Amino acid sequence: MKAFYRLFYYFSILLTGVLAGVTLVGAFAGNTAPESFKLIPFIGLGLPVLLLANLAFAIYWTIRWRCWVFLSLIALFGNWGYISCVLQFPLFSPASEPIAKLGTYTPGILTVATYNVDAFNHEYMGYSCKGIATQMQNLQADILCLQEVGINSSFNIDSVCAAFSNWPYQYVPSAPEGKELLQLAVFSRYPIREQSLITYPDSKNCSLWCDIEIPGRTIRLFNNHLQTTEVTRNKRELEKELYKEDTQKAERAALTLIDGLHENIRKRAGQADVLKQLIADSPHPTLVCGDFNSLPSSYVYHTIKGDKKGDKKGNKKGNKLQDGFQTSGHGYMYTFKFFKHLLRIDYVLHSPELKSTDYFSPDWSYSDHNPVVMRMKLDLFVHPAFPYDILRLRIYILNQVGISIENLCLRSL
Repeated sequence: MKAFYRLFYYFSILLTGVLAGVTLVGAFAGNTAPESFKLIPFIGLGLPVLLLANLAFAIYWTIRWRCWVFLSLIALFGNWGYISCVLQFPLFSPASEPIAKLGTYTPGILTVATYNVDAFNHEYMGYSCKGIATQMQNLQADILCLQEVGINSSFNIDSVCAAFSNWPYQYVPSAPEGKELLQLAVFSRYPIREQSLITYPDSKNCSLWCDIEIPGRTIRLFNNHLQTTEVTRNKRELEKELYKEDTQKAERAALTLIDGLHENIRKRAGQADVLKQLIADSPHPTLVCGDFNSLPSSYVYHTIKGDKKGDKKGNKKGNKLQDGFQTSGHGYMYTFKFFKHLLRIDYVLHSPELKSTDYFSPDWSYSDHNPVVMRMKLDLFVHPAFPYDILRLRIYILNQVGISIENLCLRSL
């Protein structure tokens, strides 16, 4: 029995060391292109589980009062960048609730929300769509970014726009001829000026950007739905083969799952590179919203956010975006409901000159994702042309009470 305990002790040390080493490698996943090392992106994908395992070993070695606890602690602190993307003080303040409740009218606050609505559950009567619109109205959302806006013959795009009619300015781009896309939409209380759809090769996923004129300035908004993981579909195939107890087919299904994951990781990396350049070229302060289908440990997240020092060509101009959760969030943040609430894959990133005041993710039942909401402080009088800012302020107030400029002009006729 004594020999068994000694063997278990040495095995625990070995397992702690290997686990800590693998977890530290995961800290570099965000700066490693998927084409360079095939394994590292998968380590980054498994980082939530690896960190929990290191935490368990840290507690175990602390109880036993052994120095091996430092291996787990080094692994945890080596991934502090990731941890700060999912945990913020106060730790026990629920991330599903805002820090402060807003009244019916709160001047100087801009509320932006992003939500993968999962095709409104493919409903023909639009109950989910109308419910989401009501909830967003209760949150006083000024700008909405929606992904996977599924439509059908009974509840078409006109029906969706009618449900969100409290946001008078809308951009719902159509797919180019001959191409099928997962629909995106932007609804805004403020005028939408220039706009453009961004498509990606060999993908149904897409992005868009539009310039929105808010009080005091113009911002460029990016709404994104990056390459879908397709894990659920491939997982079903694997489970089907395992149920048949056919070892060879199960192995092929497992390899297909891994290859599919890597291919989609590679596609997302290419899409992130495209977005990085578009964001860097923006003449306005930038908001980047949407479903990245990537964790904060990923190459995609770090590339879009601009954490990388420069590209291979020596371009040192970074995007210099900030994560709204890191600047104003609280508690534990996740946005995907499955996989034990371990995945944060939906984001709102912003330029430093846009000051975030609150960031939360309500727990709604309309989709497999949770929405993400960020509130920002508006500088209403930053423009040197004072009368022009007064006009913008009037537009802002009219929009808050639900009166668009077009409707106001019609009433005066």
